[in-house]
Amino acid sequence: MSAGRTPVTDVTAVVVRLKLSLLRNGLKQSAGRRAAYIGSAVAVLLFSVLQLIGLVALRGHAHAGSLVVLLVAVLTGGWAVMPLFFPSGDETLDPTRLVMLPLRPRPLVRALLVASLVGIGPLFTVCMLAGSVVSVAHGGVAYVVGVVGVVLALLVCVALARTVAVANIRLLTSRKGRDLAVLSGLVIAVGAQVVNFGAQRLGSGGLAQLDGPADVLKWVPPASAIGAANSASEGSYGVAVLQLALTAAALVALLVVWSRHLTRLMTAPDGSTLQAADSKARGRNSAGLSRLLPGGRTGTVMERSLRYVWRDPKTKAAWVTSLAIGLIVPVFNAMQGTGSIYFACFAAGMLGVQMYNQFGQDTSAFWMVAMTISSTRDAYVELRARALALLAITLPYATVVTVLTTALLGDWPKLPEVLGLSFALLGAMLATGAWTSARFPYSIPQEGYKNVAPGQSGLAFMAVLGGMVSAALLCAPVIAGTIWLNVSEGGDEWSWLLLPVGAVYGTVVTLGGLRLAAPRTARQLPEILVAVSKG
Repeated sequence: MSAGRTPVTDVTAVVVRLKLSLLRNGLKQSAGRRAAYIGSAVAVLLFSVLQLIGLVALRGHAHAGSLVVLLVAVLTGGWAVMPLFFPSGDETLDPTRLVMLPLRPRPLVRALLVASLVGIGPLFTVCMLAGSVVSVAHGGVAYVVGVVGVVLALLVCVALARTVAVANIRLLTSRKGRDLAVLSGLVIAVGAQVVNFGAQRLGSGGLAQLDGPADVLKWVPPASAIGAANSASEGSYGVAVLQLALTAAALVALLVVWSRHLTRLMTAPDGSTLQAADSKARGRNSAGLSRLLPGGRTGTVMERSLRYVWRDPKTKAAWVTSLAIGLIVPVFNAMQGTGSIYFACFAAGMLGVQMYNQFGQDTSAFWMVAMTISSTRDAYVELRARALALLAITLPYATVVTVLTTALLGDWPKLPEVLGLSFALLGAMLATGAWTSARFPYSIPQEGYKNVAPGQSGLAFMAVLGGMVSAALLCAPVIAGTIWLNVSEGGDEWSWLLLPVGAVYGTVVTLGGLRLAAPRTARQLPEILVAVSKG
């Protein structure tokens, strides 16, 4: 090497070694993390092998091409949302750690793209893409097209994940990004329900009903790359080349967008200069919310509770989970034709659970609330305001779910009685929730995914289960009235009365529960503070 010459370092090799070092050092941190990684790797490998075998078994099936195109489209969606819900799964997803290095976007994009091919996710993707090609490819030309398609589809998936990550890096490194990570379990649960619903539809109607969506998706990258192998098998070589070209064009477009975002990210000032503007915006938003709420303590407590729902990760996750499941259960059953209009009450039940353990969401900061409660009246206003904040979301949502379920089933005459039953159930759950919040408070840890502090699981189970059973018993008069009107002759003519009766009954029960819980709350403020401060 001549004097004065600096050796040129291959950026790609350095970034790949960096990722391997991060992975190796992460596994050295603890035996639990090492066991979790090895266990997940083994599970993914086994699932990949079974999936590969299943796709190969589809070879020769008349609708195999439609199925694999849809599978690749779903896989692409998974790659797109992965950075949003699992931002800490790959430390190299955050390019801001490299902004101080003298790197240009083009070599950095190439290096990060190659580094992204290292891991369990790319291996799983390769197995799925390879199995898809084997299931549809017939002939040497089709296999050659399939190999090119697998490479292009894999690169598009990886580039898509990287582009999404760098475009939302400010979000992923903020508090909202951590909120998204908390909500990832909900996304998986909802996705499982959608997959289950789709599997049931396929089981009843067969794979032939996939042909319509597949005819569209086979032109959408990267599913078009796998569709190219199917087209080549049928002798449509021009169509196959066009489908590969679409995938290649999508890859180039993603790389260009990724490179531009990297350039902007590495040359733009950080967000510290925007702090004052953000503070002013938050002030305007706070003033706007305050104008919509009542005055005095009631409005203040309602605003605090609503901000917990919007800002606190654990509270937000619980609410979104209840909102999603409360909609999925009645609506999906109605769409399958096996549901009942009374399933709509599930929405009120799921949202009513949010009234339980009201003080646990305050954690150790409950001492500030306790300092403002000096009488039973103060405790009553505090509980009433929390119930009103919950009703501001729950009441319209439960109504919408009930109307939507009724529309899907076409059973409009029963809408008033189901709404009345939902309102009565919601009122009963608010009443029992207020009492259990004072009688059985427990702590919600702020870190991790556990929603109950160690040693309080039994207490939480008793509070929720006992409260739900008590709520059902409180609703017994309205439930009995509903049954009586449905079995008696001519009862349908009077079933509309259940709507006002249920609304009034729910209101009376709620007020009674709040008044019953207020004295206990005022007396046991120190005990509540100790119970909710253990997380």
